[in-house]
Amino acid sequence: DIVSFSANVNPLGISPKLREHLAKHIDCITTYPDREYSSLRQCMADYVGTEKENIIVGNGSTELISLFIQIEHPKKAMILGPTYSEYEREVSLGGGKFEYFPLKEEEDFKLNLPALLKALTPDVGMFVACNPNNPTGTAIRTEEMRKILAHCKKIGASVMIDETYIEFSDILPEICSIPLVKEFDNLFVIRGTSKFFAAPGIRLGYGISSNQAFLDRFKTNTNPWSVNSLADFIGQHIFTDFAFHKKTQTLVSEERRKAFAELSTWKNIKAYPSEANFILLKLKTDRITAHELFEKCIQKKMLIRDASSFTFLDESYLRFCILSPAHNAALLAELKKWVEE
Repeated sequence: DIVSFSANVNPLGISPKLREHLAKHIDCITTYPDREYSSLRQCMADYVGTEKENIIVGNGSTELISLFIQIEHPKKAMILGPTYSEYEREVSLGGGKFEYFPLKEEEDFKLNLPALLKALTPDVGMFVACNPNNPTGTAIRTEEMRKILAHCKKIGASVMIDETYIEFSDILPEICSIPLVKEFDNLFVIRGTSKFFAAPGIRLGYGISSNQAFLDRFKTNTNPWSVNSLADFIGQHIFTDFAFHKKTQTLVSEERRKAFAELSTWKNIKAYPSEANFILLKLKTDRITAHELFEKCIQKKMLIRDASSFTFLDESYLRFCILSPAHNAALLAELKKWVEE
C-alpha cells in the first residue's frame, strides 16, 4: 500500500508494447540466449547511436560497474560526490583507494570544472561520475566531459560515466557522453533498464566503449549467459517502443517542472534544479529533520528518501522521485503541511 517516492522508477511502469509481446513469447525461457547477444546489442546500438561492436551487456548496471573497476583495477579513484555508494564499494573491494571530489551546496551542486581538473592529479587512475548525478540531479555538459576525458587521457586515467538517469533529462543530447566514445578510448559509459524502463527485476545493463583491449578482457572475465533469455527478449523490445519513451519523458518533464516551481515558492525548503526523475531538497528550518519528515510521510503511506546517508549531505536533505500528477500533488501537500505551515 506504500507509494514509493524513493526507488526513482518510471511511474508509467513497463512498456505496453513489451507487456503484449512478453505474454505471447513467454516460451523464450525454454532456450538459451544467443551467447553473443547479437540482436540485443544491435537494438541497444541503434537506440544510443553507436556501433554494435562498442556494446557489452551485463546482469544489470551493477555488474558492469563491478567488472569495469575490477578490470581497470585503479590504485586510486576519484568519485564525483555525493553519489551512489556502489562505486566506492567496488573500488575498496579491489584493494584500491578512493577520494571524493565534492559537488558543493553553495554552487547548487554544479560541477566546478577547473577545480576538478586540478584535483585529477597523475596518481588518480580512474574518474567516476553519475550523469545526471544521483542524488543532486545535476549534469555535466558534453563539452565539459570532453575536457575531463582529454585531461584523464593525459594522466593515464580511465573514466566511467553512469548514465542511469539520462533518459529523463530535457537536454539529453547536451549531456550525453556516448558521442565521445569514438574519440576517447579511456571512456566507459554505462546505461541500464531499471529506472527509465521500469524493469529492475530483469537485471539488464549495457556499456559502451571503443577500447578493444578492455572489451576483450570484459568478455574473458564475465560469466557466460549473464543475461538470461527473458532479459534478452525484453531488451529487444523496450528500446523500440518510441511512443512509450516519449510519453515517459513528457510526463516526467512536466511534473518535475510543476513540482520545482511549487517548491521554489516555499521559504523553508530549497529545491535544486534536476535533469533526473527526482528532486533533491534541503530543509532551511530546524523545526523538523529529513528523518522526521520520512517518518511523517511513511505514516501517510508515502516513502521518500532521507538523503543524509549520502556523502557530504546531512539530516537537512531529502529526495523524492517524480510519480503521477496525483501522487506528486499529495506528497507536496504533505510536505508543505509539516515544513511550511
